[in-house]
Amino acid sequence: MKRTPGRFFIMIMAIFGVLFSALPALADVVASFKSFQKGASTTVDHSIWDGLLKTYVHKSASGLNEVDYKAFKRAGHKALKKYLRQLQATNVKKLDRDEQFAYWANLYNAKTIDVILQRYPVSSIKKIKSGLFSPGPWKLKILKVNGVTLTLNDVEHGILRKIWRDPRVHYAVNCASIGCPNLARNAFTGKKLQTMLDKGARDYINSPRGARVKNGRVFASKIYSWFNEDFGGNERGVLKHLLKYAKPALAKKLKAAGSIYSYQYDWSLNDVRR
Repeated sequence: MKRTPGRFFIMIMAIFGVLFSALPALADVVASFKSFQKGASTTVDHSIWDGLLKTYVHKSASGLNEVDYKAFKRAGHKALKKYLRQLQATNVKKLDRDEQFAYWANLYNAKTIDVILQRYPVSSIKKIKSGLFSPGPWKLKILKVNGVTLTLNDVEHGILRKIWRDPRVHYAVNCASIGCPNLARNAFTGKKLQTMLDKGARDYINSPRGARVKNGRVFASKIYSWFNEDFGGNERGVLKHLLKYAKPALAKKLKAAGSIYSYQYDWSLNDVRR
């Protein structure tokens, strides 16, 4: 006898259909934001965000930039909300390329902090779900820029990674986790962008979270595995990238090892240790 789908199953599938049809495809996101104003002098005011970062982000003894989420939620969340409203009211297409990158990186990081603060205390960003089977908030429709509704995934994967195709994107966006590259203690700006991206790469790669060598074996961040295509598409490409930013002592060990033994990542919240 032919079985027909139950009402509950049909209802669930309909909900998923509505949700996913409402999301713009990555190709559409790229098309919406790939234009820019070459040579434009327009800049975005990131002073609120810069002040919040300097107030609530602290460098630990291990080199990890920790966020004081408790204090941030109590005294800084209102200002963060104001900053996010200002960003989303900006016509990003009127900016030049570096100013655009700074805009998207700051937007991503500020909204990630906002998401955490709304649910704080929480032990990991993965505890905040986008849906029944989606750990993490990355698929939630929580941003609107130039009339386009976006998710955090859209910003990172559909805009920053697809349009710029620069592996240093991964050192600019922060997922509120210990295993992630540091959340910078100052806002990105178009003028300082290249310097900040290089610093982010050096800081991460030369920390145990990015790459470390123990007993001749290389342990690297899972970022280099998850996004292998951004780092040359193979292990050799990843090692070449690591060597570009590694300090002499680490570079010597990486060259001697010649391969990556294992990849690692810590999804614990990058909260201050109390």
